[in-house]
Amino acid sequence: MKFSLFVHMERWDEKTSHRQLFEDLTELTLMAEKGGFSTVWIGEHHAMEYTISPSPMPLLAYLAGKTTTIHLGAGTIIAPFWHPLRVAGECALLDVISNGRMEVGLARGAYQVEFDRMAGGMPASSGGNALREMVPVVRKLWEGDYAHDGEIWKFPTSTSVPKPVKTPPMWIAARDPDSHNFAVANGCNVMVTPLMKGDEEVVDLKNKFEAALANNPTVPRPQLMVLRHTHVHGKDDPEGWKVGATAISRFYRTFDAWFGNKTTPVNGFLEPSPESKFAERPEFELENIRKNTMIGTPEQIIARIQYYQELGVDEFSFWCDNSLPHAEKKKSLELFINEVVPAFQ
Repeated sequence: MKFSLFVHMERWDEKTSHRQLFEDLTELTLMAEKGGFSTVWIGEHHAMEYTISPSPMPLLAYLAGKTTTIHLGAGTIIAPFWHPLRVAGECALLDVISNGRMEVGLARGAYQVEFDRMAGGMPASSGGNALREMVPVVRKLWEGDYAHDGEIWKFPTSTSVPKPVKTPPMWIAARDPDSHNFAVANGCNVMVTPLMKGDEEVVDLKNKFEAALANNPTVPRPQLMVLRHTHVHGKDDPEGWKVGATAISRFYRTFDAWFGNKTTPVNGFLEPSPESKFAERPEFELENIRKNTMIGTPEQIIARIQYYQELGVDEFSFWCDNSLPHAEKKKSLELFINEVVPAFQ
């Protein structure tokens, strides 16, 4: 089992500066590297303070210079917002800067609020077209001269400059069977997130992955990563789980406000949807958040991850976006590194 860190700068009010959030993200990444994590993943989001990352590239390039072993993962580039030449060239440059530590994650995108601003109001549901066209094109550009005449992009003979040190692993964020099948058929690793759902969703996503493997018997088995909101508390603090569950509830109520796209943001902020909206939604009950996300003592979390390992999961990604202050995130990550990771070494 490999471990990775999935992290963004989160800003919940104007009291904390962006510079401070940048330094906090750097500190968590350096902790993860020292703790033996394989990869740090940073995604792409636009014009929203609660997930700050207009591009993963500058953050990852900075971290490349601060680290020596941890891989730098774009998790994920939103394919409809990019041109293939930019993806190929920028990812290759990051691979050169990091001496072969780049990993490329691609996704179709999810928030209509971003598509309204970045893609002229194109339906977010159609982003998969760009993802499916992007993957083979980027690989061709890494190989050498290539001209493309596709449905979305057309360009004359071009190539990626620079070329990567070695071809970066490519990951696809997958949920439905078609996404899993596309990823496996194209030799891409698969990243999945159950979001607020329980381990039955992990099993369901694993089964979709296994079905894609069966559909593509001649393709070498790619890697499967599960991304989970994670909060570790000490066994001497039996009520510590409530800190994580309450914070993750706030995170997902904010996610709901952005995803609903019914309110105009104010300077990049949206208030979380009110708790009353979810009174009939059992997944928002704190006890269910505790059960469904990765919250618990080190012993409890070890058992859960061992179950994932038995299912065939190759990488567990510690998702530390959860609305908590940096000090709480740091304490949780320290417990994970010191008491959970050794159980898998």
